Amino acid sequence: MLQNKCPACRQGKLYKSDNAYNLKHFTEMNEHCPVCGEDLEREIGFYYGTGYVSYALTIAFSVATFIAWWVIIGFSLYDNRMFWWLGINAVLLVALQPPIMRVSRTIWLAFFVRYKPERLAASATQHRTV
Repeated sequence: MLQNKCPACRQGKLYKSDNAYNLKHFTEMNEHCPVCGEDLEREIGFYYGTGYVSYALTIAFSVATFIAWWVIIGFSLYDNRMFWWLGINAVLLVALQPPIMRVSRTIWLAFFVRYKPERLAASATQHRTV
């Protein structure tokens, strides 16, 4: 899922551009998987649910950075280390938003599309016969 591959064949690219930081085109997806032909545009509004996945990923990231900060630097009531963590965490979340959005779409799609190795085999034999 972290490589943003088709959940049906696990080989085709979901996005037209590999660069998540190409902000003009970072959410443009292929309509069909280039390898197995799986329909990636399920229906209008299908990807609205990715907000929940993105929220869960950002909470998990924030908890991980909180624990890492607590273990490495620590927190105190007598200084502003907590505010430093909040600021750094916010900057990291803004910087990581494009990849988080892509991964959340991939995870959301994987909830509804299962791995189908027979489609991969069928597309491989189809390419050999053509």
